[in-house]
Amino acid sequence: MHIISKKRLRNFWENHPRAKAPLEEWHQVVRKVKWSKFADVRATYRSADPVNQFVVFDIGGNKFRLIAFIDYEFGKLFVRSVLTHKDYEKGNWKKDEFGKDFQPRRKKNDGNQRRKVPRPGTSLSPPSDPLGKGLGPRRQGN
Repeated sequence: MHIISKKRLRNFWENHPRAKAPLEEWHQVVRKVKWSKFADVRATYRSADPVNQFVVFDIGGNKFRLIAFIDYEFGKLFVRSVLTHKDYEKGNWKKDEFGKDFQPRRKKNDGNQRRKVPRPGTSLSPPSDPLGKGLGPRRQGN
């Protein structure tokens, strides 16, 4: 998995030195795996739990929690928070909206092409209508 980002781990263990070894171990394991669904995560980490759009990992013998969002299709894991057990229990991390509206991308049969989807406030205009005004192709002089 591509982990984004190790900096959050480093920032946490600078304030909590006892977390450094278990976080580095977690990082080494996760960067070498390829998870395609939550069951794969659970096979690697039995204590991992899905909570809303996140996966919560117990780190360091249940002393710390790592909150992550995983994009299984593209093999990316986004570290959202690393917390002490006490801070985790406060529940402030649940206010994080990251990934809440995530929709897996649909693959075509060959898996290499993506369907173009307009961004909010834009449209997919045909090439003959570059300004998206519905005017059709320009006519050349009579």
